[in-house]
Amino acid sequence: MIPGGGQPNMQQLLQQAQKMQQDLAAAQEELARTEVEGQAGGGLVRATVTGSGELRALVIDPKAVDTEDTETLADLVVAAVQAANENAQALQQQKLGPLAQGLGGGSGIPGLPF
Repeated sequence: MIPGGGQPNMQQLLQQAQKMQQDLAAAQEELARTEVEGQAGGGLVRATVTGSGELRALVIDPKAVDTEDTETLADLVVAAVQAANENAQALQQQKLGPLAQGLGGGSGIPGLPF
């Protein structure tokens, strides 16, 4: 052992790791509660998802409904949900990115989308 504490304090390292784990869990809970929106067709179709990607709401303006062309409506729904999920992923990066870097860079951490 090196005089003056040359080795890392294991208790301190464990406490830091535990705090990072708690911060990560808190950020994930916040993401699950936070809602983001995506839209398509100039706002004719709006999808709301949680920050963790769960679809919560879908609003379709009656102007978007054409019984002769349900394919376009389906495309708008898919585009709105995709836009909402992209916004959710951006929110995940914002909330979890710094925490993941503190845990070793983010890549290769199971359960994290980046």
